[in-house]
Amino acid sequence: MSPAEPAPRRGRPRSESADTRITDAALEVLLARGYDRFSVDEVAAQAGVAKTTLYRRWPTRDHLIVAVVARVQDEVLVEYTGDVRADLTRYLNEIADGLNRMRQAGRPASARKQSAGLVAEVVAAAARHADVGEAVGAMFARRNTLVHTLIEQAQESGELRRDVDPVVIFDQLAGALYYRLLITGRPLDAAYVDGLVTSTLNGASAQPVPVPEAKEEPR
Repeated sequence: MSPAEPAPRRGRPRSESADTRITDAALEVLLARGYDRFSVDEVAAQAGVAKTTLYRRWPTRDHLIVAVVARVQDEVLVEYTGDVRADLTRYLNEIADGLNRMRQAGRPASARKQSAGLVAEVVAAAARHADVGEAVGAMFARRNTLVHTLIEQAQESGELRRDVDPVVIFDQLAGALYYRLLITGRPLDAAYVDGLVTSTLNGASAQPVPVPEAKEEPR
C-alpha cells in the first residue's frame, strides 16, 4: 500500500464517502490557497468531518497533499490504443495540464507562470521528511508502472523496438516536463509535448521517420 493512501484500521469500517469528501475539499482548498496557506482546519470544516477523522487517515498535511496529487494523477487515463505516439501525446498533455494547474495553485490568474508553485513545495517536503518522500516515491512508482506497460504493449505490437528500455523512454518524457517546470520555468504546452514525444519516439521507433537525403549542389 502506498504511504500516500490511508492505512486500514481495526474497528469501525472507514467511510469511503468521508474519504471522498475530504479529498474533494482538500483539492479545492489547495488550488485556492496554495501550499503555504493550505489549512487542515479549513479542509475538515469544508468536508464536514472532525480533524481527528482526517488525521486518522493522513497523519500530516503533507501526506494529505500527496494524496490529493495522487488523486489528480489517477484521473488521467493510461491506455494503449494501438498508436503509441498518440497515446503518449494525450497522456503527457493531460499531465502538463495538471502541472500547470498546480503551478497556479493559490496564485492570481494574472501571475507569471514561471513559478514551479505547488510541485516544488511537494518535492521540498519529500526531501525534508523521509515518510513524505516514501509517499511521493510510491505515488510515482505506481503511476509510472502503468505507462511502462503501455510502452511494452507498443513494443509487443511492433510499433517500438524491443531493445529499448520502457523505463528509459518514459524517464526522457517525464523528466523533460519536470525539468521545464522546476528548473527553466518554460511553458508546458501542446507544442512542446508534441515535439518531445516525436523526438523521443523517433529514437525508439521500429520504423523511424526517414531523413531526407542531402541534395548535391550544382557544380
